[in-house]
Amino acid sequence: MSIKQISILVISLMIISCSSNKNEEKELAKDEHAHHDHSASTGTSNSKSPRTAAMANIGSNHVHIDYSAPSVRGREIFGGLVAYDEVWVTGAHSATSISFNEDLEIEGKLIPAGKYALFTIPGKDRWTVILNTNFEQHLADDYDANLDVHRWEVTPVNLDQPQEQLKFTVESLGQKEGAIHFAWSNISFRLGLKVN
Repeated sequence: MSIKQISILVISLMIISCSSNKNEEKELAKDEHAHHDHSASTGTSNSKSPRTAAMANIGSNHVHIDYSAPSVRGREIFGGLVAYDEVWVTGAHSATSISFNEDLEIEGKLIPAGKYALFTIPGKDRWTVILNTNFEQHLADDYDANLDVHRWEVTPVNLDQPQEQLKFTVESLGQKEGAIHFAWSNISFRLGLKVN
């Protein structure tokens, strides 16, 4: 190889390396903004918003929530990172999903067995919880209200102790009843569940 060819090769490798570093920086920046994140749907052990799940059996009905769990990390969450009055994925990365193998009554509304996206519209005083049939989407960018199965209005509760990492829990309250709990930052809400 001539000196000129070696120089071209070295310059090309430097450009490729810089481009790779910039792509990594972009991915990291995306992870910092849960509301506008388009990165992969599965978290890794060092992800700032790891993919996790909450589940329980309500009678013979298996209720399973799959979501990414961002942390507060000193940021203002509601009215800051997560805008008020906009559809939110209720997590990070891919849409939060909920599935159940039998028909399930959620807050008095009977929902057919299946898998759904679980979105919310946070408000200062009231939240809207949404079940939508398009559970395979990144964030709420492809959200279509025409695909909503049902919406519920809930009143959020201020937590006494802040919840650092976003958390869903599914709780069994006997053979026929249960609840879904959401908590993050200083806010929580609950949805009642019932099986026939």
